Order: sequence, then C-alpha cells, then structure tokens
Amino acid sequence: MLIPSYRSTDFEVHRNWLAITHSLPRDRWYYEDTSEWTLDYPPFFAWFEFALAKCAAWWHPQMLDIDALGYASPRAVLFQRLSVVLMDSVLLFGAVRVTARVRETRSRLVQIALIVLSPGLLFVDHIHFQYNGFLYGIQLLSIAAMLENQHILGAILFAVVLNFKHIYLYQAPAYFIYLLRAYCFTDSTRLSSFSPSRLMALGASTAVVFTASFGPFARHLPQIAARLFPFKRGLCHAYWAPNFWAVYAFVDRVAVVVARRVGFHVDKTASLTRGLVGNAAFSVLPDITPLHTMLLTVLVQLSRGAGEGFLWREGVYVGVGVGVFLYADVVAPFLASGGGGGEGSLSWVVLYVMGMKQ
Repeated sequence: MLIPSYRSTDFEVHRNWLAITHSLPRDRWYYEDTSEWTLDYPPFFAWFEFALAKCAAWWHPQMLDIDALGYASPRAVLFQRLSVVLMDSVLLFGAVRVTARVRETRSRLVQIALIVLSPGLLFVDHIHFQYNGFLYGIQLLSIAAMLENQHILGAILFAVVLNFKHIYLYQAPAYFIYLLRAYCFTDSTRLSSFSPSRLMALGASTAVVFTASFGPFARHLPQIAARLFPFKRGLCHAYWAPNFWAVYAFVDRVAVVVARRVGFHVDKTASLTRGLVGNAAFSVLPDITPLHTMLLTVLVQLSRGAGEGFLWREGVYVGVGVGVFLYADVVAPFLASGGGGGEGSLSWVVLYVMGMKQ
C-alpha cells in the first residue's frame, strides 16, 4: 500500500549506494562523488548494499547506473520498497526474541505489535525510506542475548549494528556500563569481584567485529572517517533536521525580524533549512562550529552519570531500557551537527517493553 507513496531524498541515496557498490571496486566506494549522496555509512552497511545490488542486477539493472541520478522507475521503486519490507523480518525476529520471557500470550503479542507496527518506523522506513527496522532488529537481538545472560553475544551484536550505522555510537557508553556491571563484575557490590579476563573477552569479541568491518578498508580509514563524520554537511542539512539546531536556526530568523522592526540593520543570511550541504552562518545568534557540537554532545554524554548509576544498580529490564534508549538515543543525537534520521522513532516503544516487569 505504501509502495507508491511519497519518498524522500534518502530513496535516491540508497539507490546511488547500490550503484556504487555494484559498479566500482571496493577501494573506490568511499571516494565516489558523482552524486552528492556519497556513501557515508560504515562498511557493514556498504556490504549490505553490495548484496542488495546483486539482487537488483537481476531485477532491474538500469537502476545500478552511477550516472542515472534520480532514477526512480516503477521497477526500481518496487525493488527498494520490497527490500525494506523483507528486512523488517529481522525486526520481527528481534521482537519475538526480546519478549520471549513474557509468559502471558496476549501481553507478548501486544508488545511485539508495539515494536513491529511502530508508526514512527512505518513513516521513516516505508514512506521516507530507510532501513532502521532492520537495524533495530539486530539491536533487539543484542538485548535479548543479554536478557539471557549471553553477554558476549549481546556485545558482538551491538558491535555489528554499530558497524552498520554509526549513530548507534551514542548508545555505546550505556552498553559498556551495563556489560561492565553485569559481566565483568561477578558481584557489583564488591570491587574485588572484577574479572580482567572477562573484560578482555568483551574487548576481543568486539575487536573481531570491527576488524572484520574495517579491515578490508585499512588503507582508506582517513577517507572513511571523513565520510562517517561529515561536519561540513551543516547543522540543518536536509531541511528541518530533527535536532536542536533547527530550533536555534528558527530563533535566529525570529531575531532578524525583531531586530529590523526596532530599527537595527541585520544582514539576512541564506536559509539554513533549504536542504543544501554547507556550513551554517547565522545573522544574530553566534555561529556554531563542529567543535561546539562535539563538546555539547560529550557534555550530554557525561551528564548521564545518574542514568548510568541507575543502570549499575538496577536489573536489565529498566536499566538497559532507560540507559540505552531514552537518554542516548533521544537526547544526545539532537545536539549533533548534520541531518537526523529515524533512529529515535522506536525508542519509547522499546523503553516500554523493556521496562515491563515480567
């Protein structure tokens, strides 16, 4: 039903990534810039696009032409829409696994439906066009593993999702604190119960994932880093990006109008929400640099000490639900520069599910 509906520029972004990974050797993936929608996700997602491109080559090879910018034939639209639907099976599997301890069947079905039928995900993935449900499915599998005291597996799965989409980096401190408490300390009330071997096991397991991800691109790490953290995209890239700086830009516009009405001359800068890539310049309010956004994000991460202390004291249900999703996934990303995605669209649903006592 949603296949012919509105789609954002992210539809062309992913079509272009299909073309890049299909048409070019691996060493050129993170350098190609024929389109402004360059590949800027970690390597696991690049390989995911590579695999999808193999299917697209059989289905509709014309959509894999790098120079076919904006290509959106009915067959191309159908392929990309169905790829999201198919990958949502991972979300369904994750929802089934994370609710496995719910004994009452009706309650469990309700919780699964709350996750899989999240309106936020339907809008962002199946209309706007992204693959957040697929990634959330992997993260739910990570949480399910930790619920079953399979902490190494939980850490590996989180490292996997982080190497698909690096915005999950905001959640890494909460994961680390929880795993430190639940796995590295056999008794969280005694410092003497700390196990260095368990910490090394956690580190080694996640290092293997990162090596598998970035190892094939070892010679291109500076270029990949520049793509993954593109500060020059601007504060409000892609129209009204859902972050704090969109409000900041709005206040600046209001200040321009007020200043002119009271007799001050203010040079009006170009719109910051016109969807173009570029550094932001404000007319009245102070300009914001990448350093400012980095410091503010770090400050937010540090201020979550109370939440992480709660994570240390409480059980996995409320601890992981609050620590990982509510704070890291909702607050901190809003202060980062660049466009936002749909990463917080499921946060409240998962918080509800994880916070329920079984």
